[in-house]
Amino acid sequence: MSDMKSALRSGMRRLAAGICIVSTQDGGKSHAMTVSSVTSVSDEPASLLVCINKETSMQPLFKYGQQFVINILSRSQQDVSNLCASSSFGEERFVLGNWQKNDQGISYLADAQVNFFCRVDNDNYTYGTHQIVIGRLEEATISDAVIDPLVYLDGNYYSVNKL
Repeated sequence: MSDMKSALRSGMRRLAAGICIVSTQDGGKSHAMTVSSVTSVSDEPASLLVCINKETSMQPLFKYGQQFVINILSRSQQDVSNLCASSSFGEERFVLGNWQKNDQGISYLADAQVNFFCRVDNDNYTYGTHQIVIGRLEEATISDAVIDPLVYLDGNYYSVNKL
C-alpha cells in the first residue's frame, strides 16, 4: 500500500461517521448496502452526496433519475448494518429490520432516524475507486427524537450520548 493510501486510511479511521443504508430497486427487486460516506450538498436544491465503491454490485443502479433512499441508523439497527455490509445480497439483505415500501416500490427502514427519499441528479462521476452520486431530495421522514445514532469509528460501532 502506498504511503498516501495508508495515511488516508489511518487518518479517516479517526473520523467518526454516521452509518446509513442506501436502498433502491431495479426491476422490482430490492437492493441495499451500508455506507458511511454521506453528506449534504446544498439546501437549494435540497441534495445529498453519497460515495459508492465501483466494485459493489449496486453501483450500476445509480444512473441519472434513479430513485433511492438514504436511511440514517440508530444503535438498535447495528445488525441490519452488518447484514447490508455482508456478502449476502438482494432480498437476503431485507430479512432483518422494519422494512417497508413506498409508493414507488423502494424499500426503506420505517424506524430509521431519517429516511431521505432521493433521485440521482447527476451523471455518473467517478473518482478513483468510487462513484459520486448526488441525490436531489424529494421527500424526508424524520423521527420525533434523535435516538442513539449509530456511528463508525476506528473499525468499530459506537453510539452517541449527549454530554
